Amino acid sequence: MPETTATVGTATAAPVAPGQPVVEAVGLCKIFRDFWGRPKARAVNGIDFTVRQGQVFGLLGPNGSGKSTTVKMILGLLYPTRGKLEVFGSAPTDVQTKHRIGYLPEETYLYRYLTARETLDFFGALFGLSPTERKNRIEQLLEMVGLANSFNRPVGEFSKGMARRIGLAQALVNDPDLVILDEPTSGLDPIGCREVKDVIRLLAQRGKTVILCSHLLADVQDVCDEVVVLYGGKVRTSGNLSDILTVSEQTRITSPRLDPATLDAVQALIRERVGKGDISVDHPTMDLEDFFLEVVRQAREASVETAGVQSGGRIAPYLQGGEETAPADANQLLAALNASRAEPVAPAPSPEPPAEAPAVDVSRLQKLSSDEPAPVAPPSAEQRQEQEAKRLQEAETAQRSEANERLKDLLGDKGKGN
Repeated sequence: MPETTATVGTATAAPVAPGQPVVEAVGLCKIFRDFWGRPKARAVNGIDFTVRQGQVFGLLGPNGSGKSTTVKMILGLLYPTRGKLEVFGSAPTDVQTKHRIGYLPEETYLYRYLTARETLDFFGALFGLSPTERKNRIEQLLEMVGLANSFNRPVGEFSKGMARRIGLAQALVNDPDLVILDEPTSGLDPIGCREVKDVIRLLAQRGKTVILCSHLLADVQDVCDEVVVLYGGKVRTSGNLSDILTVSEQTRITSPRLDPATLDAVQALIRERVGKGDISVDHPTMDLEDFFLEVVRQAREASVETAGVQSGGRIAPYLQGGEETAPADANQLLAALNASRAEPVAPAPSPEPPAEAPAVDVSRLQKLSSDEPAPVAPPSAEQRQEQEAKRLQEAETAQRSEANERLKDLLGDKGKGN
């Protein structure tokens, strides 16, 4: 029997004002029991935390510390044993609450026989997005995560890094107010990691709330505002990340490069005023991630070819709060191409070429252009229906003829036997 009944909020989710709690846990506890109802594991043991609107909140801890259990309770997949848990002021199991959440699990569980485009279309339909809206967002997301050239490949053929990219896209397809990312950079190269962190920062700037679970502490340090460190199902430390990491007993001074005489004078002055303690002098170093990205950027500017994953494009406009623009229609592009062929634009006057340059026979070029076969327009919907009906009728006629032949053979055999 459970020790007490957990409170999981009210019936419906209400809009959250800036700075107001999005996720609030008080005395949250989850005990797993065996078949006989005896306590087997106390995964979460009375934790308190609050995630506010617009925050990037880091949920940290070693394996088995209760992070995944806490995330599953926030998603409504597990019920708390004790305590209070509210998401948007409502129950985590409320359907309207789930419409406002995007989730990227640690393992990418996707339908392996669906393509990348079909995967995003499926999840967009689950959130009730219109076909036009789904189409626009899918184009933007595929471009953002760098999979625009792999949209028609089955997800089951993707590498782990590519699967994480499409998983991030499906977590953002509904433009969620709360995004929960569990190890989002696992399996990604440094370029993909930087792109994910850029998306997280942009979501926070738009007032979205992000809960980040990661073992890569450098990623957490780059994007998180506040962190909670769990161990043994309990909160060991929590607070603003910059306050936690600040070493108040030491002072760092950054200046332009100093000549040896000036440096000796500065050190002598510090020793005279402070009187004790070690003084360390060194040169600032670049972050390895920034150095790596700079090397890749220079290689791209030099047009170095690669068979690897290309970097993603710009962040999806709808995630930036901008209007969703539909991609150019194929028929419009075809019409523009035909118009340009029918009425060629006269070239702008240019200086005469040097004497050694070969002359260009413009009449022959125009003749070759006019000889090109006109593009065949695709059949209309009515024509496709007529072709399909004709095909079905022919198949039915062939099936009846085959059945009649079989019936004649059977009757003939019986007549001979009599």
